[in-house]
Formats: sequence, C-alpha cells, structure tokens
Amino acid sequence: MTDWQLAQVNVGRMRGQRGDPQVAGFYAELDAINALADIAPGFVWRLQGDGNDATDLRPTPDPLFLINMSVWADAEALFDFVYRTTHTSVMSRRKAWFERLESAYQALWWVPAGHRPTIDEALAKLWLLDRFGPTPHAFTFKARFPAPGEAGAPVDMQPDPWCMGRA
Repeated sequence: MTDWQLAQVNVGRMRGQRGDPQVAGFYAELDAINALADIAPGFVWRLQGDGNDATDLRPTPDPLFLINMSVWADAEALFDFVYRTTHTSVMSRRKAWFERLESAYQALWWVPAGHRPTIDEALAKLWLLDRFGPTPHAFTFKARFPAPGEAGAPVDMQPDPWCMGRA
C-alpha cells in the first residue's frame, strides 16, 4: 500500500433541475455509473449525500451546481474508469446536460492514504487549477504530477481531447 491516493473533483451546472426532461438522461444513468465506480479496480471512496450520490448536496447557493468527488488508489485506476468503461459514453453526452463553464471543472490531487477530502478542499483545488494551471497541488490527466516524494515530471496521460478539465 502506498502513502498516497488520488482525489478527484468534477463540478457542473445542470441545464435544468431534477425532473426536467433536458437532464433526465443524466439522472437515468447516475445509479449505474456510481455502481460501476464502486466495483472498479482501485476505487476507494466517493462523496454521497442522503442518497446513493451527491446530487442533493449544495456546495454553493446555486441549486443547479453539482459536485462529484472520489478517491482512487492511483491515477491509472481513475483514468481506466473514466476512459475505458461505459462511463466514457455517458460522459460524452455531458454538454447536453451541463452548461459550459469558463472555469476549471475537474481537478486531481494527491491525498494521504485514508484521507477523505472535504467539499471546501475540492473547491479550493479547482480554484488553484483555474488560477495557476496544473501544479503539484492541483492538476489534470493532461499534466498529471507524481505523488509527493516521487521523482519525475508531469505526465500527459493523453485523455480524450474533449475532456481535459474545461467544458
């Protein structure tokens, strides 16, 4: 077991509230994607509200703003889940359900093994990425930094071009 695990956050502003036909496809896929994550190799934890997901949590005053967070054993495990499972085809429809954000909507960072990030911590990582670009403190799959104490330069994990941290 390593001393570090990879945390991720992604956020978005929905095109409508739950029950709106415009976002019904997102909610129809949510339980299956969460179940897939729960059994994925390297999955450690995901943020949940009162239900099986985090859609009832309100990290900002905007009722259409959603947050998703999880922790993974390493970057490769998260990358495999995001880009090599049915999650990819669901994610490819993101623009139908979410508004375009001008700021960073996805950030990755290393956490000590066993740590569960808070919403405030995750939002701060998005802010760091938005203001300073990828650094060892907040990064993306396009510029993935090594875990603390590991040598090496940032690695381009070659994510799909349409999914690199900005809509």
